[in-house]
Amino acid sequence: MSAGTEGGASTAVRDTAIAGVGCGCLLSPLVVVGTVVILIIFGGFGVLLAPLIALIMLFQGGGDTSRYVPEGERVIGIARGDGAGELDPSTVPQGLADPIEDAGELCDAIGPVVIAAQIEQESGFDASKAGEDGEKGLSQLPPDVFDRYGEDDDDNDEVSALDAADSIMAQGRYMCDLAGEAQKMIDAGEATGTVLDLSLAAYHVGMDAVREARGLPSTQEATSYVLGIRARFALYQGIGVPPPTPTTTPPSPEPTGSGPTAPTA
Repeated sequence: MSAGTEGGASTAVRDTAIAGVGCGCLLSPLVVVGTVVILIIFGGFGVLLAPLIALIMLFQGGGDTSRYVPEGERVIGIARGDGAGELDPSTVPQGLADPIEDAGELCDAIGPVVIAAQIEQESGFDASKAGEDGEKGLSQLPPDVFDRYGEDDDDNDEVSALDAADSIMAQGRYMCDLAGEAQKMIDAGEATGTVLDLSLAAYHVGMDAVREARGLPSTQEATSYVLGIRARFALYQGIGVPPPTPTTTPPSPEPTGSGPTAPTA
């Protein structure tokens, strides 16, 4: 992935922040991680990692923040990685963990964490979402793509993009095919970058755009999509999220009255 200009970095950071507002997590550690990844890719601003880790610690909680440093570094490492890892079922809506895990096991290049992050990016886990160009369901595949990859994965005698399992498994099959194409291009010296980045970009802007760019297209649309998904990797492994606020049991009420209760006869 080639480095862009400082202006491109600012634009990408802004877009990631806007996306964070949409999911109610503008100040969450995941958006900070997204910014870290953007800065690393667009210009290699490694010197900013320390203050950004401090922000992660800040939004995870107060007190002795030194204990969050290893976790912050881990979150950043996951965002920069290949999306491998086990899905934490508690991070996705009920009933979706199984098809997401099944889709993530279709090929080695695309794991369940990637599938889950894509679904959030595409539809926000809204199974009834309709796109501007006829896309439907969780994975928002174009109709012609779903027609090619969709199957009756939930065994209800119907193939529908509005069925969660059908949509998610079609997404997995399509991503695996894109990953195969990306690997062939990289092996042939026709493109540079990682298989995952090229596959994600192809899912969003098309493989022709990736092939023409000989790698990840430098457009705002492509880079924001890829980075937005990477910023969610840790979340779907259950890593780097704020710890739950501890609850306390209210003390039992003091007995009323002016003195001890007299014993009964």
